[in-house]
Amino acid sequence: MTHDLVIIGAGPAGMSAALTAALIGMKTVLLDEQPRAGGQIYRNVTAVDPKVATLLGPDYTHGRTLADRLQRSGVEVHYGAMVWDVARDLTVSVQHDGKSFQLRAPQLIAATGAMERASPMPGWTLPGVLNAGAAQIALKSAGAVPSGPVLLVGGGPLLLLVACQLLEAGATVAGIVETSPGDNRGAAMNHVMGAISTPTYLAKGLRMIWRLRKAGVPWFTQATQLRIDGRERVEGVSFITNGQQRHIACSVVLLHHGVVPNTQISRLMRVAHTWDRNQLAWRPNVDEWGETSLAGFRIAGDGASITGAIAAEASGEIAAIGAAHALQRINSSERGQRATRARTALAKQLRIRPFLEALYRPPQWINVPADETIVCRCEEVTAGRVREMARLGCQGPNQTKFFSRCGMGPCQGRMCGLAVTQVLANELGKLPDQVGAYHIRTPLKPIPLASLASMSSKTTCGT
Repeated sequence: MTHDLVIIGAGPAGMSAALTAALIGMKTVLLDEQPRAGGQIYRNVTAVDPKVATLLGPDYTHGRTLADRLQRSGVEVHYGAMVWDVARDLTVSVQHDGKSFQLRAPQLIAATGAMERASPMPGWTLPGVLNAGAAQIALKSAGAVPSGPVLLVGGGPLLLLVACQLLEAGATVAGIVETSPGDNRGAAMNHVMGAISTPTYLAKGLRMIWRLRKAGVPWFTQATQLRIDGRERVEGVSFITNGQQRHIACSVVLLHHGVVPNTQISRLMRVAHTWDRNQLAWRPNVDEWGETSLAGFRIAGDGASITGAIAAEASGEIAAIGAAHALQRINSSERGQRATRARTALAKQLRIRPFLEALYRPPQWINVPADETIVCRCEEVTAGRVREMARLGCQGPNQTKFFSRCGMGPCQGRMCGLAVTQVLANELGKLPDQVGAYHIRTPLKPIPLASLASMSSKTTCGT
């Protein structure tokens, strides 16, 4: 063992877990691919241009508090460290500066966060089509905004947030095309009391809507039959709304249909997962202390379930407290006392989640796209080809992969995994739980052979 605790991911959950572990006195190491702390939500928060920070708002700059505390904590942190394998004995293989090394601890917390749900539709592989989160990353990292008219397509709070941020940054927002079905509103009303009990969140949403309305941004709702038009690159988007055919010219399309847990590591570890019928995604099964079905392996933050940045902080703290108890650094009584504040904060954040999940549930056609739509971008496999595999006898994504190469690209099914599961389930007349998901294998991301050749028993970067 090289440490008491290894944490993967320096977003809100990972930073919070590391700070909590340090306070308890655990020998902890924190690994992250990025050059500095923050994860996706707080990306570049310690080095962002002050003007951009002001534009992104206090929800973003809150991350600086966590990052500054982490820097002062003395926790061993390695940035630019890409985890490419985690064994079931909790040995972590990491690449840093082109060389690989290994770490091992009796407790491991994966705080790898969420990823944007893929939005397969005709034309989504054209140049000029991005996820909304990618535009936000460019803004945070380099203060860059898309040039030309930008059309935002999809649904969810992030779509509205990015639209407001781009407006403030001087971008031309050609419009918002919401795809959330009308039935979602009725379903959301079943959870309205939880939303009312979190007025701060509702106020944020109303402010974003008011900002976009005030700016005169064209806004279309309940859009169906979407197609991104263009030959060499994006030229516009066609869709139907209120029974009318529409076409909006633009040079950039930003897609967003919510975020889902990043389960690559938990899938690699073969721990138990459940199909979440509310979030329409896989989530790993974790107990109240973040522990999975594999003893010592914990997951915190949005990697376990989509709950937001502030909730991720609380879950990171809870997971670290659970790890400390497992190592007998604290007793059961102290464990409960230390977790009280975090559990209260987490419960507060969770009250609005059922309302948001119902209101922004993605439309059926995103999950089960038309035959001609490409679902696997790496291998250019269409939804029709996946259905053909089902008709030929393939009962799950892994058989489909063998016969069609769908999911065999460098992303290892990150982009197409959910869509393939749902297309197969629909075609086979089964539930997603019965169809299953891709088996993830090492390396999690492509690494050069030279990095493998450098593998040794050395336990820290640069030694």
